[in-house]
Amino acid sequence: MTLALLLALLWLSVRETEASLSELIGGIPEMGKFIAKMFPPDWKYLRVVLKPMIETIQMAILGTTFGAIFALPISFLAASNVTKGWALRTPARFILNLSRTIPDLLFAALFATVFGYGPLAGMLALSFFSFGILSKWAYEAIETIDNGPMEAMTAVGANKLQWIYFGVIPQVLAQFVGFVMYMFEINIRAAAILGIVGAGGIGIYLNRTLGMFRYDQTVVIILFTLVIVLAIDAVSSRIRGKLI
Repeated sequence: MTLALLLALLWLSVRETEASLSELIGGIPEMGKFIAKMFPPDWKYLRVVLKPMIETIQMAILGTTFGAIFALPISFLAASNVTKGWALRTPARFILNLSRTIPDLLFAALFATVFGYGPLAGMLALSFFSFGILSKWAYEAIETIDNGPMEAMTAVGANKLQWIYFGVIPQVLAQFVGFVMYMFEINIRAAAILGIVGAGGIGIYLNRTLGMFRYDQTVVIILFTLVIVLAIDAVSSRIRGKLI
């Protein structure tokens, strides 16, 4: 029954989106021509995009950090095994659902309108975007922990804060750090797009090179971003390895 439902949904999706395998195959030569225009890369363009890329990384660092700071407390309120009362848990989950409903580009456009075009709008957009995603991941991780240590602490008279600090956080810390590092990777890529709506960073230059058909410069930005993401992944793996 479940398989039939999934197949029906897949078929309806293909029909409504007019997805065509023949068109995809027919477009491969054009994709090849597009990629061919990217090479050889204009490596001199690195000097132009170095400062905007640093700005992008700074936006991602601040956005991820502020998002994580606010995500962890509300994730305790949203987790059903930590917050038993629905009066606190339901509003917390509503806030999380609302923050994930708004796309990062819309956040950036809103903040750019309020605070003006520039990296501040991008940083705030990434903060709200990170908050919604990280809090969702965090409270789901909290709900899967072993409740045995908390029950033992409750039996010996530990209060709620001690219960969370000694019983919950040690079990989810490594996971949460991994979530934060992965969110940082996502934010590097997201920040590269936010510049399209005036939120600073490398996205302005990415949009400009595409608009001017300078694909040899576009690929420099893409490869630069790839190197940054690979470096973050390597650092993230080392940090998680030390925490586990």
